Amino acid sequence: MDLFDAVSATATGLPEVGPGAPLAVRMRPRTLAEVAGQDHLLEPGSPLRRLVEPADPAAARSAPASVVLWGPPGTGKTTLAYLIAATSGRRFVEMSAVTAGVKDVREVIEGARRRLVGGDETVLFIDEVHRFTRAQQDALLPSVENRWVTLVAATTENPSFSVNSPLLSRSLLLTLRPLETQDIRALVRRALADERGFAGTVTLHDDAEDHLLRLAGGDARKALTILEAAAGAALQEGHGDGPVQVDLATMEKAVDVAAVRYDRDGDQHYDVISAFIKSMRGSDVDAALHYLARMLAAGEDPRFVARRIVVAAAEDVGMADPSALQTAVAAAQAVQLIGMPEARIVLAEAVVHLATAPKSNAAYLAVDKALADVRAGRLGTVPAHLRDAHYAGAQRLGHGKGYVYAHDEPHAVAAQQYLPDELVGTRYYEPNDRGYERQVAERLTRIREILGGDQPS
Repeated sequence: MDLFDAVSATATGLPEVGPGAPLAVRMRPRTLAEVAGQDHLLEPGSPLRRLVEPADPAAARSAPASVVLWGPPGTGKTTLAYLIAATSGRRFVEMSAVTAGVKDVREVIEGARRRLVGGDETVLFIDEVHRFTRAQQDALLPSVENRWVTLVAATTENPSFSVNSPLLSRSLLLTLRPLETQDIRALVRRALADERGFAGTVTLHDDAEDHLLRLAGGDARKALTILEAAAGAALQEGHGDGPVQVDLATMEKAVDVAAVRYDRDGDQHYDVISAFIKSMRGSDVDAALHYLARMLAAGEDPRFVARRIVVAAAEDVGMADPSALQTAVAAAQAVQLIGMPEARIVLAEAVVHLATAPKSNAAYLAVDKALADVRAGRLGTVPAHLRDAHYAGAQRLGHGKGYVYAHDEPHAVAAQQYLPDELVGTRYYEPNDRGYERQVAERLTRIREILGGDQPS
């Protein structure tokens, strides 16, 4: 049995789902009518609907041979791939870009070619396609161009940057929207009532449902996973006849987080992130960690938090501790790489570094002063000795004449004019005496003395 056989032997249409499968798998939509929040992709005659329901042979031939599904986690990318296979009678083969190599891809495609001779079409679903290397993505091109498979690739990253141009140009790009609260609510209630879910044996108290929806953050898979944990805890403790109710305390216990007054779409969102930034700026590490915990417990995207930390490192710590920006950027990359829950540790380390670091906004103020001058028209011409002298005729124009190469001078500082005439003596950067910037200030004083003619304007 080759790799193709091994992967897809039980995958004609939708894979069989047993009662022991996770709730999110058992509740996966069986028809387009059950797909939540993506109505813009499923209008009559849309390319995706032609793929899923190719009743008309002509429509089937005009359907795309490759689709890239781009959207946040838990919005239905895998579900749509399953439906394309199940409702059209095609075989379904799923590969993960995390574990598959070029050899695996080629074996699957070769298996699809063999079966296509007998009229057996294949849907090849590749999850996290952005993790494929360029060589792996290139290996997919012949199968797309020759329609040996219907390729469905899913990604949470912007395909313009994460998918090779040749593959992207041959694919239909479909953007899945984040699920709204009402979409998640409908999915949760369906799971409570449906035979595939809890079949009416569990109910949710209003407070518990609201808390669940906050924690889910628009991720259907996350919502159903939390529901399964909470319902399992309630059923284990339940007594008597009739449905078991999940209250707020049970929900909190099941997911091991406290109910947090934090609304991602309202004022609380902006209040908490504002308090978080100002606590780091104010060097209160305990307050900063508190607000970090509130955001993470409420389901805030850790990548959003990481981006704010990077900004704070540049804006508030600056040259007082240049390593803070290195820590922040490394944290942002690590969060992308590992995700939650481990990302909380990375974020906490960055927060501690920034909150306890010496502070300077001198570089931030300096660039804004320079921009203000430029926008006000204080430009001037570039001094002739600094202009590019590497093209024909430049020397005849005087470009580069008199330029002093800094590395040939003592201390590698050449005493010559760098600013345009109109701006000579202007100072934008005024370092303070905190942290590493104190050393910068001392060195800058000596540099400005050597440069000369540098009195503040």
